Amino acid sequence: MTQPHDHIVKSYDEEQQRLHNEILRMGEMSVAQLEAALDVVERRDDKAAERIIANDEAIDALEQEISHDVMRLSLRGPMASDLRVILAALRIASDIERIGDYAANVAKRSMALNLSPPIPHTLGLRALGALAVQQLRDVLAAYRVMDVEAAQRVRARDAELDAQYTGLFRELLTYMMEDARAITPCTHLLFMAKNLERIGDHATNIAENIWFRAHGESLTLPPREKRDDTNTVA
Repeated sequence: MTQPHDHIVKSYDEEQQRLHNEILRMGEMSVAQLEAALDVVERRDDKAAERIIANDEAIDALEQEISHDVMRLSLRGPMASDLRVILAALRIASDIERIGDYAANVAKRSMALNLSPPIPHTLGLRALGALAVQQLRDVLAAYRVMDVEAAQRVRARDAELDAQYTGLFRELLTYMMEDARAITPCTHLLFMAKNLERIGDHATNIAENIWFRAHGESLTLPPREKRDDTNTVA
């Protein structure tokens, strides 16, 4: 016969695993949203963009469910190591929710972009989006198995995404200066590119919280390299 204490420990472990799985499911939803948003930019599909915007509610709802699960776990007298799991889960869920918001914003901007004739710079946005998608996929894979080293590789690669964002930013500004008709569509692309750059930042946050869950601190992490130089553009 199972002792009461054993039952409690087992149920606590099961709830932690459920929380882990919920975060992974939420992350997979955000990846799907981001890929779909990038696809509608190329296809100029307003109907599909509307579906992406509406689907963001499902990610928001799952974050609320995760928050409730975290609350239940925190009320059961967790030990210090359990508190790290709980706090990291709450932070990561928040980052994923923001990623979903940014993906929806890209879809929303694509509808405004479709009011102007196509411009070639959407290809640059697609390349930037591919980097953001890969960052997100890789950090979720690291979270799945709690691979701290893989998470830190994601963190280190954020500089590459920053550099590509800065390059696209400068290219769009040049195009706008050369052709006033390009100002409106390029402005939308600038906002979309910034959304993708921010998604990279949130993937980095997730990587740092994987470290926090493993080590219980974040202060030992060296400052990460940043290559977003857009604030220096005259």
